[in-house]
Amino acid sequence: MHIAVAGNIGAGKTSLTELLSRHYKWESNFEDVIDNPYLDDFYNHMERWSFNLQIFFLRSRFKQLESFKDKKVNVIQDRTIYEDAYIFAPNLHAMGLMNLRDYENYKNLFHLMESSVKGPDLLIYLRSSIPNLVNKIHKRGRVYENSISINYLSRLNERYEAWITKYDKGKLLIIDVDDIDFVENKKDLKTIIELIDKELK
Repeated sequence: MHIAVAGNIGAGKTSLTELLSRHYKWESNFEDVIDNPYLDDFYNHMERWSFNLQIFFLRSRFKQLESFKDKKVNVIQDRTIYEDAYIFAPNLHAMGLMNLRDYENYKNLFHLMESSVKGPDLLIYLRSSIPNLVNKIHKRGRVYENSISINYLSRLNERYEAWITKYDKGKLLIIDVDDIDFVENKKDLKTIIELIDKELK
């Protein structure tokens, strides 16, 4: 079984992945943020480092998906390979931060990788408003995220909403996280778990 948690920056993907992993006693797989050698550079000079960053994430997530096949265990994944390809890379290209040559190269590589992997059994999409995302990002205080603009988050949110309406890789559960706190409120987490159990059955 493979569950993936999707959502914009600050939506709560990592926290929910950790909590669900603990509850179901499944293996958790996280975005490679700490060991990503491009992240700081990207936020300081997006145009120069966007292609490098996206290739790093693409390789990292493809490697995760390949490892799931080998391990044959139940896994919960923080962010999907599809978000890189359908949200972050095209957004960078649309903003003029990734040139057409690099973007086409990236897309061709993604399609090659996509042909050998399958989507998660259940995708959990954490839907959030921009004010909620900004609040969460400031609260967690990651230095490299200080320069993220509201415009950038808004563009990503629009792409997430467009992607999720056409999502067809498997089961989908949408959770609006604006008015819940599944980290501090056990009742909110219990509600989410009940929704997941319903989908898994």
